[in-house]
Amino acid sequence: MSVNKYNKHILVLPEDDANRQIANGFLLDPALNDRAIQILPPPGGWTKVLNAFRDNHISEMHKYKNRMMLLLVDFDHDEKRLGNIKNKIPDDLKERVFVLGAQSEPENIKKNIANLNTFEDIGKALAQDCVNETENIWGHELLKHNRNELKRMISSVKPFLFN
Repeated sequence: MSVNKYNKHILVLPEDDANRQIANGFLLDPALNDRAIQILPPPGGWTKVLNAFRDNHISEMHKYKNRMMLLLVDFDHDEKRLGNIKNKIPDDLKERVFVLGAQSEPENIKKNIANLNTFEDIGKALAQDCVNETENIWGHELLKHNRNELKRMISSVKPFLFN
């Protein structure tokens, strides 16, 4: 579903199909306003996410002031990746662009958290944590590095993203 670009909304740019499936699971939460979020096709790799953001979305974000973006990437155990990505985001857009992802890759989340057998299950559980302001899944070793970015994102998007 496409969003109304004149109302507050968030576009999710997932790195790969696993991240896309997690984002789709997030969309299944009944409290979610699905007219305020859109999952974009994955470009295939975190550097391609950056290229797609630079080439296709920076100018659009300048045009549509109610647009926010989530770059959903694998950190591949690279502690510098978040900083490297954030350095590529123009200063005037930093408040509206968020970067989240698995510390390694989504497949490891599926292997290491009981009862989350699909990427969509992971997405549903992450959405529930956001709605309930809990860290049952977000607090896991493979996701807890997102804590500061997640808090920043929730305070920005929760008012329009959840009913």
